[in-house]
Amino acid sequence: MLDELRELYQEVILDHGKNPRNFGRPDGTNRQAEGYNPLCGDRLTVYVTLADDGRIAEAAFEGKGCAISVASASLLTEVLKGRTVAEADALFDSFHRLCTDDAFDPDDVAALGEEAFERLQVFSGVKQFPVRVKCATLAWHTLHAALHGEGRTTTE
Repeated sequence: MLDELRELYQEVILDHGKNPRNFGRPDGTNRQAEGYNPLCGDRLTVYVTLADDGRIAEAAFEGKGCAISVASASLLTEVLKGRTVAEADALFDSFHRLCTDDAFDPDDVAALGEEAFERLQVFSGVKQFPVRVKCATLAWHTLHAALHGEGRTTTE
């Protein structure tokens, strides 16, 4: 059973890595940031359009990186739409714990939302490979930088 789950997670990561969703620079974005992982050379730019009501209307990315980095950015853009900046910050915190902390807690599932949690848990295994944590979280750090006007970030 565990092997089947691991295989499914690998398929999801490979699918999003080869066929990323929301790839490209959309028109009318009003927030963006560049992210860089110096350990492996991954580079991403995250684009966000904040609507007048403070919700994220559009999220997309461009760049090059490993399958984990690209898949994480792809899934990020899918689960982000419709959320407020505060909800995106909570999502960032919960995702980071999912990737780094064995004590991931039910409150984090609530913060992510059940559907987002189900989609993002494919990255829970990266905590076993600390170098890969930086790949999985690059887009998320870049999103945080974009939403808070920082413009650039690294995973150092």
